[in-house]
Amino acid sequence: MAKLYFYYSAMNAGKTTTLLQSAYNYHERGMRTLILTPALDNRYGDGVVASRIGLKANARRFGGGENLLTLVEVDIAAHGALHCVFVDEAQFLAKSQVWQLSDVVDKLNIPVLAFGLRTDFRGELFEGSRYLLAWADNLEEIKTICHTGRKATMVVRVDERGRAVTEGPQVEIGGNDRYVSVSRAEFKKISEGSGRIELQQSVLPLGKNR
Repeated sequence: MAKLYFYYSAMNAGKTTTLLQSAYNYHERGMRTLILTPALDNRYGDGVVASRIGLKANARRFGGGENLLTLVEVDIAAHGALHCVFVDEAQFLAKSQVWQLSDVVDKLNIPVLAFGLRTDFRGELFEGSRYLLAWADNLEEIKTICHTGRKATMVVRVDERGRAVTEGPQVEIGGNDRYVSVSRAEFKKISEGSGRIELQQSVLPLGKNR
């Protein structure tokens, strides 16, 4: 029986790497997959999903108002049977699109694996993450570590001096020079203005809270 999975974490936990490895596993067995990525994410070119360690694959971009059930049905009609759907940067899904992904599972019996952040730089849930947490059959946390050695569960946006930025749009492009994964305790400390983060430059341009 197909299921809707949500794999969530803070930044730099290897979500996209895990997605690409999982898709490769399907391909090794002769199964066809479809990778979806939000149209607003064009850091690596149109229709490309890439990880920080250099893995990449072609993907189908989708807009904020696009019906994902219809998209999958059109893909099947054009290319044949589909064995799994992967969604990168799933935090950017609209509520309606999460429901449509559940229809891909329930009506088409195709598993959907969605990967994304749980919360933004303010500690608030993204819309896509909120409804994936509510409606997914399986929730899996991909763990990463704060610079303090604790488990990192939150993301802080910082300025050029490593100070927390607590206001601004929810989505803003940046990588290790803009976003840092931290523990809840460190998030509180940095957000309250106590201390700063030593910034690192991204090996690859990450952007949009990856």
